[in-house]
Amino acid sequence: MQFRFENQILDSDRRELWRGSELISLEPQVFDLLVCLVENRERVVSKDDLIASVWGGRVISESTLTSRINSVRKAI
Repeated sequence: MQFRFENQILDSDRRELWRGSELISLEPQVFDLLVCLVENRERVVSKDDLIASVWGGRVISESTLTSRINSVRKAI
């Protein structure tokens, strides 16, 4: 599925993020986090929801989550 916002295209099937004609490189967890947030853009996504979706419920540190969120912000 493709999501378009501003000058970017997020293609979840091809696992690609494009800014204009530039392909933006993302780590797999960062990409999954971005997809989760975009798919749930109509609601507030809880920390537990993010961990379940991106990390399969595994225990992660706060710094890991913060780091991945910061990487999403930089990408977009």
